[in-house]
Amino acid sequence: MENSNLIKAVIFDLDGVIISTDEYHYLAWKRLADETGLYFDRNMNSALRGVSRLESLNIILSRQGRQMSETDKLQLTDKKNSYYKEYLEHLTPASLTEDTANALTSLRKHGYLLAIGSSSKNARLILDRIGCGTYFDVVVDGNDIKRSKPDPEVFELAAKHLGVFPENCIVAEDSEAGIEAAATCGMRTAAVGYAAKIRCGDWNFDKLSELAKKIV
Repeated sequence: MENSNLIKAVIFDLDGVIISTDEYHYLAWKRLADETGLYFDRNMNSALRGVSRLESLNIILSRQGRQMSETDKLQLTDKKNSYYKEYLEHLTPASLTEDTANALTSLRKHGYLLAIGSSSKNARLILDRIGCGTYFDVVVDGNDIKRSKPDPEVFELAAKHLGVFPENCIVAEDSEAGIEAAATCGMRTAAVGYAAKIRCGDWNFDKLSELAKKIV
């Protein structure tokens, strides 16, 4: 329980932390890339974790030396989002793992404030699909911010809405960009998934129940 008495709130990224939608992102980007003559593979998809749609497209284009007007970029990102939403229809409450549900229940039981801090503009849709929105006191997503991760805006806004200081928050993230964003504003970081594999968090966990046990 190292310094856990200072932690009042846990802020979670959504994609790859609460629910895994990485495959849906890959399928949507791959479908778009095939239609537009762009190369895209799973390694490139991994590089887009925690990054906004527009910035993701910029990364894809820059790696291939492609130029595109802002209007064309917006049309493509809208199309990618449309494909992604099609795949999200496969999500149900059964998609939420028992480990994640138990971790969220335990944290709430022990009085922690919980929030979502996601760059995705589909966060509320996803939470509705998997039926776990009631776990969270605050949801801040891509519709609420101007700057995506690694800018700390999403986490700063979540802390503000929760009514706590950044130093009283710990952020659960699966991306380097998200870990950097949280650290920049003075929050502790709990890496899961890909971020845990490269050991970039203050704490690194295989699953959320390990985080819950660490601080309750």
